[in-house]
Amino acid sequence: MDIYEEIVKLQRAGHKGAVATIVNVRGSIPSFKSAKMLVRDDGTIAGTIGGGCVEAEVWQAAREVMENEKPRTLTFDLNQDPKYDTGLVCGGTLDIFVEPILPSPLLYIFGAGHVGFELSKAAGHAGFDIVVTDDRDAYANRERFPEAREVIAEDFDKAMSALTLNESAYIVIVTRGHRDDMRVLRWAVQTQARYIGMVGSRRKAITVFRELTKEGLKPELFERVHSPVGLDIGAITPEEIAIAIVAELIGIRRNVERPLPHMSWFHRYKSGVADDAAIESKPCCGAIDDSD
Repeated sequence: MDIYEEIVKLQRAGHKGAVATIVNVRGSIPSFKSAKMLVRDDGTIAGTIGGGCVEAEVWQAAREVMENEKPRTLTFDLNQDPKYDTGLVCGGTLDIFVEPILPSPLLYIFGAGHVGFELSKAAGHAGFDIVVTDDRDAYANRERFPEAREVIAEDFDKAMSALTLNESAYIVIVTRGHRDDMRVLRWAVQTQARYIGMVGSRRKAITVFRELTKEGLKPELFERVHSPVGLDIGAITPEEIAIAIVAELIGIRRNVERPLPHMSWFHRYKSGVADDAAIESKPCCGAIDDSD
């Protein structure tokens, strides 16, 4: 089995994995330097780094690397620890590097107007695969979005019913009106998407939140919604708003641990640092709707 072919299959299927590689050897070990083992997100493996207790510990570490999306190096001293004496080892020391294998981030842009157009270009440059959806074929077409993996010109409800999103998906909602934004958000919060953002003002975010919770959607579904969308950098034009959004997408993609200047009303509401009256009275960059 070719490890590299398996990695490509895993990424194309939108799944995570981790690759363990023996990077340093001192003494005799039951394998060889550069031996590799792929651990898939369902727990199955391809390849081997020698078997036994070492491989079992590396498998567990690989699961953690997948979860944290950060690499780590493990060192095993086969001479000193009796639990590695399985009759297979010769006694030696080895270092194993475990690195995450992540699917290409896939950004679903709902709305092909001004902001959607600029967002597709900026996100493409940042390494995101793009799917654009709009109910207007004059806007959602290959000529307008040549960089996109897919362009869907369909009614939003019909388009959404055909999509199955996993944890590597990102959603940004920039349609031309509140009604369509609410339709898409209602669907989006019930997917496994890693990121959900909706353009508009804080007042709009509050209104949509209240309406959807009145319909019976649980408030906790909105904890990962960014609205207003993007980092708070004072963006006004579609080009600037697109950059603010992509910057936020990169922060989520890279698991940035330091606090970021999010604009999201949902985040501020959850943390208790904002109340409705105060938020509704303030303007917000990126508050435009993507009307044409």
